[in-house]
Amino acid sequence: MERASLDECDVAVLPEMFNTGFSIDVIHMAEPMNGPSFQWLKKIADHKKCVVTGTMIIKEEGDYFNRLIWMTPDGSFSHYDKRHLFRMAGENDYFLPGDERMIVKLKGWRICPLTCYDLRFPVWSRNTMGSNSELDYDLLLFLANWPASRVNVWTTLLKARAIENLAYVIGVNRIGTDGRGTDYNGHSNLIDFKGNTEFPWEIEEKAWIVTLNHQALKNFRHKFPAHLDSDSFDIFNH
Repeated sequence: MERASLDECDVAVLPEMFNTGFSIDVIHMAEPMNGPSFQWLKKIADHKKCVVTGTMIIKEEGDYFNRLIWMTPDGSFSHYDKRHLFRMAGENDYFLPGDERMIVKLKGWRICPLTCYDLRFPVWSRNTMGSNSELDYDLLLFLANWPASRVNVWTTLLKARAIENLAYVIGVNRIGTDGRGTDYNGHSNLIDFKGNTEFPWEIEEKAWIVTLNHQALKNFRHKFPAHLDSDSFDIFNH
Protein backbone atom coordinates (compact mmCIF):
# COMPACT_ATOMS: atom_id res chain seq x y z
CA MET A 1 0.00 0.00 0.00
CA GLU A 2 1.36 3.43 -0.97
CA ARG A 3 0.39 6.96 -1.87
CA ALA A 4 -1.37 6.91 -5.20
CA SER A 5 -0.17 7.93 -8.62
CA LEU A 6 -2.65 7.25 -11.39
CA ASP A 7 0.27 6.37 -13.64
CA GLU A 8 0.66 3.17 -11.62
CA CYS A 9 -2.88 1.87 -11.17
CA ASP A 10 -5.50 -0.11 -13.09
CA VAL A 11 -8.62 1.46 -11.52
CA ALA A 12 -9.08 4.89 -9.94
CA VAL A 13 -12.13 5.01 -7.64
CA LEU A 14 -13.94 8.23 -6.71
CA PRO A 15 -16.71 8.61 -4.10
CA GLU A 16 -20.43 8.83 -4.77
CA MET A 17 -21.44 12.08 -6.52
CA PHE A 18 -17.76 13.01 -6.70
CA ASN A 19 -18.46 16.19 -8.68
CA THR A 20 -21.18 17.68 -6.43
CA GLY A 21 -21.25 15.92 -3.08
CA PHE A 22 -24.48 14.17 -2.13
CA SER A 23 -27.38 16.27 -3.37
CA ILE A 24 -31.04 16.01 -4.30
CA ASP A 25 -30.91 19.36 -6.12
CA VAL A 26 -31.37 17.64 -9.44
CA ILE A 27 -32.46 20.80 -11.27
CA HIS A 28 -29.12 22.53 -10.76
CA MET A 29 -26.74 19.58 -10.36
CA ALA A 30 -27.79 17.10 -13.05
CA GLU A 31 -25.81 16.66 -16.24
CA PRO A 32 -26.51 14.76 -19.46
CA MET A 33 -24.56 11.59 -20.13
CA ASN A 34 -22.15 13.44 -22.41
CA GLY A 35 -21.80 16.41 -20.07
CA PRO A 36 -18.69 18.02 -18.51
CA SER A 37 -18.17 15.45 -15.73
CA PHE A 38 -18.58 12.54 -18.13
CA GLN A 39 -16.05 14.16 -20.47
CA TRP A 40 -13.66 14.73 -17.55
CA LEU A 41 -13.80 11.02 -16.64
CA LYS A 42 -13.13 10.16 -20.27
CA LYS A 43 -10.17 12.55 -20.44
CA ILE A 44 -8.55 11.26 -17.22
CA ALA A 45 -9.04 7.60 -18.18
CA ASP A 46 -7.42 8.24 -21.56
CA HIS A 47 -4.57 10.34 -20.18
CA LYS A 48 -3.69 7.99 -17.31
CA LYS A 49 -4.50 4.75 -19.19
CA CYS A 50 -6.60 3.34 -16.35
CA VAL A 51 -10.27 2.82 -15.58
CA VAL A 52 -11.85 5.72 -13.68
CA THR A 53 -15.14 5.29 -11.86
CA GLY A 54 -17.45 7.51 -9.85
CA THR A 55 -21.14 8.41 -9.60
CA MET A 56 -22.90 11.59 -10.67
CA ILE A 57 -26.41 12.95 -11.11
CA ILE A 58 -27.54 12.17 -14.66
CA LYS A 59 -30.63 13.45 -16.43
CA GLU A 60 -31.93 11.17 -19.16
CA GLU A 61 -35.26 11.52 -20.98
CA GLY A 62 -36.64 13.68 -18.18
CA ASP A 63 -35.66 11.31 -15.37
CA TYR A 64 -32.80 11.55 -12.87
CA PHE A 65 -30.38 8.81 -11.85
CA ASN A 66 -27.55 8.47 -9.35
CA ARG A 67 -25.38 6.85 -11.99
CA LEU A 68 -22.05 5.10 -11.58
CA ILE A 69 -19.86 5.41 -14.66
CA TRP A 70 -17.13 2.85 -15.36
CA MET A 71 -14.92 4.66 -17.88
CA THR A 72 -12.14 2.77 -19.69
CA PRO A 73 -9.04 4.28 -21.34
CA ASP A 74 -10.38 3.72 -24.85
CA GLY A 75 -13.49 5.80 -24.11
CA SER A 76 -15.93 2.91 -23.85
CA PHE A 77 -17.96 2.77 -20.64
CA SER A 78 -20.54 0.87 -18.63
CA HIS A 79 -22.96 2.27 -16.08
CA TYR A 80 -24.93 1.23 -13.01
CA ASP A 81 -27.89 3.16 -11.60
CA LYS A 82 -28.09 3.09 -7.81
CA ARG A 83 -30.69 0.54 -6.79
CA HIS A 84 -31.41 1.55 -3.18
CA LEU A 85 -32.20 5.26 -2.87
CA PHE A 86 -31.68 6.80 0.56
CA ARG A 87 -35.21 7.78 1.54
CA MET A 88 -34.11 9.37 4.84
CA ALA A 89 -32.58 12.18 2.75
CA GLY A 90 -35.38 12.17 0.16
CA GLU A 91 -33.28 10.58 -2.60
CA ASN A 92 -36.16 8.31 -3.59
CA ASP A 93 -38.36 11.35 -4.28
CA TYR A 94 -36.07 12.69 -7.00
CA PHE A 95 -34.26 9.73 -8.57
CA LEU A 96 -35.34 6.58 -10.35
CA PRO A 97 -33.79 3.36 -8.98
CA GLY A 98 -31.79 0.98 -11.11
CA ASP A 99 -32.99 -2.57 -11.63
CA GLU A 100 -29.86 -4.35 -12.83
CA ARG A 101 -26.44 -5.05 -11.35
CA MET A 102 -23.31 -4.54 -13.38
CA ILE A 103 -20.34 -6.92 -13.41
CA VAL A 104 -17.26 -5.66 -15.24
CA LYS A 105 -14.10 -7.57 -16.13
CA LEU A 106 -10.58 -6.25 -15.86
CA LYS A 107 -7.32 -8.20 -16.15
CA GLY A 108 -8.89 -11.46 -14.99
CA TRP A 109 -10.91 -9.83 -12.20
CA ARG A 110 -14.70 -9.69 -12.08
CA ILE A 111 -15.83 -6.53 -10.29
CA CYS A 112 -19.28 -5.53 -9.02
CA PRO A 113 -19.55 -1.77 -8.34
CA LEU A 114 -22.42 -0.59 -6.12
CA THR A 115 -23.36 2.69 -4.45
CA CYS A 116 -23.52 3.71 -0.78
CA TYR A 117 -26.95 2.70 0.65
CA ASP A 118 -26.79 -0.52 -1.42
CA LEU A 119 -24.37 -1.71 1.27
CA ARG A 120 -27.25 -2.28 3.69
CA PHE A 121 -28.98 -4.82 1.42
CA PRO A 122 -27.17 -8.17 1.30
CA VAL A 123 -29.55 -9.82 -1.15
CA TRP A 124 -28.77 -7.26 -3.86
CA SER A 125 -25.02 -7.63 -3.38
CA ARG A 126 -25.06 -11.42 -2.95
CA ASN A 127 -22.31 -13.24 -4.83
CA THR A 128 -24.34 -15.92 -6.60
CA MET A 129 -23.10 -18.90 -8.59
CA GLY A 130 -23.60 -19.65 -12.24
CA SER A 131 -24.08 -23.06 -13.82
CA ASN A 132 -20.31 -23.62 -13.70
CA SER A 133 -20.34 -23.29 -9.87
CA GLU A 134 -18.20 -20.14 -10.07
CA LEU A 135 -19.10 -17.00 -8.17
CA ASP A 136 -20.21 -13.88 -10.05
CA TYR A 137 -17.47 -11.55 -8.86
CA ASP A 138 -14.12 -11.31 -7.06
CA LEU A 139 -14.32 -7.71 -5.88
CA LEU A 140 -17.31 -5.82 -4.49
CA LEU A 141 -16.84 -2.08 -4.75
CA PHE A 142 -18.87 0.55 -2.85
CA LEU A 143 -18.71 4.26 -3.74
CA ALA A 144 -20.22 6.29 -0.93
CA ASN A 145 -21.22 9.48 0.85
CA TRP A 146 -21.57 7.74 4.23
CA PRO A 147 -21.96 10.14 7.21
CA ALA A 148 -19.62 10.15 10.19
CA SER A 149 -22.56 9.56 12.54
CA ARG A 150 -23.05 6.06 11.09
CA VAL A 151 -19.44 5.13 10.33
CA ASN A 152 -19.59 2.10 12.64
CA VAL A 153 -22.35 0.68 10.44
CA TRP A 154 -20.21 1.36 7.37
CA THR A 155 -17.20 -0.56 8.67
CA THR A 156 -19.30 -3.41 10.08
CA LEU A 157 -21.25 -3.98 6.85
CA LEU A 158 -18.16 -3.80 4.65
CA LYS A 159 -16.70 -6.69 6.66
CA ALA A 160 -19.97 -8.62 6.54
CA ARG A 161 -20.24 -8.29 2.75
CA ALA A 162 -16.66 -9.55 2.34
CA ILE A 163 -17.11 -12.58 4.59
CA GLU A 164 -20.48 -13.71 3.27
CA ASN A 165 -19.51 -13.28 -0.38
CA LEU A 166 -15.99 -14.74 -0.24
CA ALA A 167 -14.68 -11.66 -2.03
CA TYR A 168 -12.54 -8.60 -1.55
CA VAL A 169 -14.58 -5.52 -0.64
CA ILE A 170 -13.44 -1.94 -1.14
CA GLY A 171 -15.43 0.98 0.25
CA VAL A 172 -14.48 4.51 -0.90
CA ASN A 173 -16.06 7.27 1.17
CA ARG A 174 -15.78 11.06 1.15
CA ILE A 175 -14.61 13.41 3.91
CA GLY A 176 -15.56 16.94 4.95
CA THR A 177 -18.89 18.70 5.50
CA ASP A 178 -21.49 19.03 2.76
CA GLY A 179 -23.88 21.88 1.99
CA ARG A 180 -26.52 20.37 4.29
CA GLY A 181 -24.14 20.42 7.26
CA THR A 182 -23.58 16.64 7.24
CA ASP A 183 -20.10 15.54 8.36
CA TYR A 184 -18.15 12.76 6.65
CA ASN A 185 -14.99 11.19 8.07
CA GLY A 186 -13.90 8.85 5.32
CA HIS A 187 -12.87 5.46 6.68
CA SER A 188 -12.35 4.19 3.16
CA ASN A 189 -11.38 0.59 3.50
CA LEU A 190 -10.13 -2.58 1.86
CA ILE A 191 -11.42 -5.79 3.43
CA ASP A 192 -10.14 -9.19 2.36
CA PHE A 193 -12.24 -12.32 1.84
CA LYS A 194 -11.71 -13.37 5.48
CA GLY A 195 -12.99 -10.07 6.83
CA ASN A 196 -9.55 -8.70 7.67
CA THR A 197 -8.98 -4.96 7.32
CA GLU A 198 -6.06 -4.31 4.99
CA PHE A 199 -6.44 -0.55 4.60
CA PRO A 200 -5.64 2.10 7.24
CA TRP A 201 -8.38 4.08 8.94
CA GLU A 202 -7.68 7.38 7.23
CA ILE A 203 -9.78 10.44 8.00
CA GLU A 204 -7.87 13.13 6.07
CA GLU A 205 -8.04 13.56 2.31
CA LYS A 206 -5.61 11.15 0.69
CA ALA A 207 -5.35 8.79 -2.26
CA TRP A 208 -3.70 5.39 -2.02
CA ILE A 209 -2.78 2.46 -4.24
CA VAL A 210 -3.72 -0.99 -2.95
CA THR A 211 -2.84 -4.28 -4.63
CA LEU A 212 -5.14 -7.30 -4.51
CA ASN A 213 -3.98 -10.94 -4.65
CA HIS A 214 -6.19 -12.94 -7.00
CA GLN A 215 -4.40 -16.22 -6.35
CA ALA A 216 -4.87 -15.89 -2.60
CA LEU A 217 -8.60 -15.40 -3.18
CA LYS A 218 -8.80 -18.48 -5.40
CA ASN A 219 -6.86 -20.55 -2.87
CA PHE A 220 -9.17 -19.55 -0.04
CA ARG A 221 -12.32 -20.31 -2.05
CA HIS A 222 -10.88 -23.75 -2.83
CA LYS A 223 -9.97 -24.39 0.80
CA PHE A 224 -13.18 -22.97 2.28
CA PRO A 225 -15.91 -23.33 -0.40
CA ALA A 226 -18.84 -22.08 1.69
CA HIS A 227 -20.47 -20.78 -1.50
CA LEU A 228 -21.24 -24.37 -2.53
CA ASP A 229 -23.72 -24.55 0.37
CA SER A 230 -25.41 -21.22 -0.29
CA ASP A 231 -29.15 -20.91 -0.87
CA SER A 232 -30.33 -20.18 -4.39
CA PHE A 233 -32.86 -17.43 -5.03
CA ASP A 234 -34.12 -15.06 -7.68
CA ILE A 235 -34.75 -11.30 -7.41
CA PHE A 236 -38.00 -10.08 -8.92
CA ASN A 237 -38.46 -6.38 -9.56
CA HIS A 238 -41.89 -4.95 -8.84
